[in-house]
Amino acid sequence: MSNSAPIGIFDSGIGGLTHAHALTSLMPKEAIIYFGDTAHLPYGDKSAIAIQSYAVKICHLLLEKKCKLILIACNSASAAAYDLVKAYVGSKAIVVNVIDPVIDNLGENWQNKTVGLIGTKQTINSGIYEKKANLLNKNIKIQSLATPLLAPMIEEGFFNNRISEHIIKEYLDQNVLAEIDGLILGCTHYPLIKKQIEAYYKGSIPIIDTSIIVAEYIQELLQREEMLHTSTERGSQQFFVSDFTESFEKATQIFYGEAIKLTQYSIWD
Repeated sequence: MSNSAPIGIFDSGIGGLTHAHALTSLMPKEAIIYFGDTAHLPYGDKSAIAIQSYAVKICHLLLEKKCKLILIACNSASAAAYDLVKAYVGSKAIVVNVIDPVIDNLGENWQNKTVGLIGTKQTINSGIYEKKANLLNKNIKIQSLATPLLAPMIEEGFFNNRISEHIIKEYLDQNVLAEIDGLILGCTHYPLIKKQIEAYYKGSIPIIDTSIIVAEYIQELLQREEMLHTSTERGSQQFFVSDFTESFEKATQIFYGEAIKLTQYSIWD
């Protein structure tokens, strides 16, 4: 694998652009190829078998594009398809999910603590955060709550207003999150409502932004493997979606922080 090869990133839609933005902000010299499976979003209410099928086909495309590292920028796909994707990709690229870096961070910083987790039904029902946290043997308790209205609310542009404030409060008021020391944002969409969540807690607990943790993890991994791109110029960026609509393209600016061009690329024929 060449150091100049791109980083591949895929998600069920455009929410994973929060991870792409965190990566390019931290490592602007790295080229990225993003694939949003907008034809099948959301993954959060799909079966594990369906998600695995989608993930393998997307990884086939990213391998064709010679990606040196593939980030599964989706909690639902990370929970359902990581092991299969890693086996499929083999030694052709490094595969990273968005859960393990967070678990590593919990192990380093959250021993003997109770941490809340909000995410899609698929992520929460998988119990993967609890299972992995238990394996650390550091007395870290995960209190999980499915918050299925948050992602579509954000995609429709209802955030940083009274509607989103009310929905966020309804979820965070639940008893399961009553006695937590920190809160994991377990969905790619949630960094966009991080400020509102912080406002709800009034600074009383830290909010764990997974996009930043994952970007730092990948930077350290590429440094360790001596695979960082050493170009003096900003890396190229390509953004593909499996189904194109103007509303998707309009929403990308919300998630990525700047206007980008989407190219439709069907891999389902």
